[in-house]
Amino acid sequence: MFTRIDLEHFKCFTILKLPLRPLTLLSGVNASGKSSVLQALALLHQTIRDHEWSSCLMLNGSAVNLGTVADVVDQVHGRRSMAIALLDDETPVRWGFTGDHGDMTMDVTRATVVEDGRDDGGWESSGIRYLMPWRREEPDLAKSLARRLGGLTYLTAERQGPREMYPLIDIQRAPVVGVTGEHAVSVLYAGGDEQVLEKLAADGAPPTRLRQTEKRMASFFPGCDLELRKVRMTDVMTMGLRTAKDTAYHRPVHTGFGLTQVFPIVVAALSAKKNDLLLIENPEVHLHPAGQARMGEFLAEVASAGVQVILETHSDHVLNGIRRAVKNQMLPAESVALHFFRPRSDDDVNVAQVESPCIDGHGRIDSWPEGFFDQFDRDMDYFAGWA
Repeated sequence: MFTRIDLEHFKCFTILKLPLRPLTLLSGVNASGKSSVLQALALLHQTIRDHEWSSCLMLNGSAVNLGTVADVVDQVHGRRSMAIALLDDETPVRWGFTGDHGDMTMDVTRATVVEDGRDDGGWESSGIRYLMPWRREEPDLAKSLARRLGGLTYLTAERQGPREMYPLIDIQRAPVVGVTGEHAVSVLYAGGDEQVLEKLAADGAPPTRLRQTEKRMASFFPGCDLELRKVRMTDVMTMGLRTAKDTAYHRPVHTGFGLTQVFPIVVAALSAKKNDLLLIENPEVHLHPAGQARMGEFLAEVASAGVQVILETHSDHVLNGIRRAVKNQMLPAESVALHFFRPRSDDDVNVAQVESPCIDGHGRIDSWPEGFFDQFDRDMDYFAGWA
């Protein structure tokens, strides 16, 4: 599990050292840097997966398209370089990248193992593989990193809506659901008989990915059931959905937008293995408040099964679902990190860009920074005449 991500001169951050836990929640006002944390991980992911032997960081690819060096290097304090570090007990690594402002890739200038807060100075090597200096006699470090970062799942807020048909993709080419969930049907069809993690197998259904997906979808949408069919002599699938056992299956466009927004999250979670990394933007999209709270509980359950989850949300209901999960002892309080982001203030350097309230075993939060899921209280104070 990654325990911290450090960003230096990346987008809106001069220096950021952000603790990570099995479940990490990123919140805050718009344009404050939440998505930048996920994008930094996505940059590493797409370079490692799509360009195994590349000696450059690919700013545009299958996961994110961030433009040029001028778009990703901090324009206030940075120049042509930035750094990303990922710390844990297995592979603590720090990278340095540099490039000209108009470049769409950045050269890897440094890749070092970090020990006791200091790096080892790096290695000399004739080549780079998985963004790491490659030695044939010592391949394990790069392979470990590639396994975790190359195999992560990144789901953006702009997830694919209902479709008439879905492409059937070779699982070797598209092993995860995709950034918009575009491969979710294919992943479920190809791996429908695979066993889910034991702690994620809900009672009342076989522990296979297909049946557990049906079970979990029904927890969000009572009565929900699904049917996958391959169109004869083609490489496309159809998906039928229904919300009552006594009705026929319907095309996704007739079943409500929320179902197709939740579906790739559920498939991604149930396809994950222990120590996998799951990044999700706005899991609450198109969900009723009760469904948003249920999503918070579900993602806490996923984290408790050994999958590291980092989510960005604007929903106090998602937060409260996580708090419920902690109070119900589904997930220990120390396994949850809460981070509240503010826009950088150059007028007041004493204002922190990120505050990190703590949650206790009863689901209580020790501090509520201004703007941290407090709009409901502000509105109620206004209606009561107190503000």
